[in-house]
Amino acid sequence: MMLKVFTANDIRRLLPIGEAVDAMREAFSALSNRSAQVPLRTTVDMPDGISRSLFMPVCLPETGLAGIKSVSIFPRNSSTGLPTLHGLMMIFSAENGQPIALMNAEALTAIRTGAASGLATDLLARRDATTLGLFGTGGQAGSQVEGIMAVRTIRKIYVFGRNKEKAATFAARMHSKHLVDCVVSADPRDLHKCDIICTATTSNEPVFEDTLVKSGAHINGIGSYKKTMREIPVETLNRALVFVDQREAVLAEAGDLAIPISEGALSTAVISGEIGDLVLGKIEGRHSDDEVTVFKSVGNAVQDLAAAAVILKRKGEVQTIDV
Repeated sequence: MMLKVFTANDIRRLLPIGEAVDAMREAFSALSNRSAQVPLRTTVDMPDGISRSLFMPVCLPETGLAGIKSVSIFPRNSSTGLPTLHGLMMIFSAENGQPIALMNAEALTAIRTGAASGLATDLLARRDATTLGLFGTGGQAGSQVEGIMAVRTIRKIYVFGRNKEKAATFAARMHSKHLVDCVVSADPRDLHKCDIICTATTSNEPVFEDTLVKSGAHINGIGSYKKTMREIPVETLNRALVFVDQREAVLAEAGDLAIPISEGALSTAVISGEIGDLVLGKIEGRHSDDEVTVFKSVGNAVQDLAAAAVILKRKGEVQTIDV
């Protein structure tokens, strides 16, 4: 059988961020109305104690597609020059089970994650938001900027990074690519200037203090994906309007919520709903310009499949292999 193979460059060429944001609207709608079949992902821990592989099956009947995404996350790779994330996405026909395509999941993950933050920002951030604060300068950070800039006119970006050299390189790249004022901040108080905050780290502790989050700010928390990791202070969650990608997955996997819930410092009732509920109009989002809003995501394979469906519809020369 012939199988289409999409490289990282193919995916970046065939999946513009604006179309990816639209695809996330469809993905999260299907997730919240339960038309998508997305079992909780299976996690396999690696012998080093910190690395893991994730296996995520999904079926999205609206696209006629099913798939399974495999991602391996090896944090120590950053010291060796290798990417910390490796992954593949296999696409099948939901009608006859025939394999259709194999995609680079690293590029797919980056774009769909940025697009999800773009969608959440569009739904929850103030319309006059112009300043972005970004924690993290890794593989996800650039797509976060793209996703947010697709829905808001960002005039200044503050980059908060532990490695100042990497942060400076990242800021220069964002300035060159997007022609936006992008600076590295050494002062945590600069966060109070930010209308939108995005956390894309692997931290086990909150990366900012609640007192530095100004009224009316919107936060996208996309870095933490397991129970030991957290980026957002519990004080912020307790005073914010909180939305998630999938309630069951976030409660099972996100330390931002799981840790304070286990300590009795946070209630599951803090979750106002899923982002798909907002898209479908089942619930309301921001109620006032002074309200703090949060989108907490652990990622979901329905995002990857919805993005893959867009790619498969576009014309473009890609490699095919006989398997």
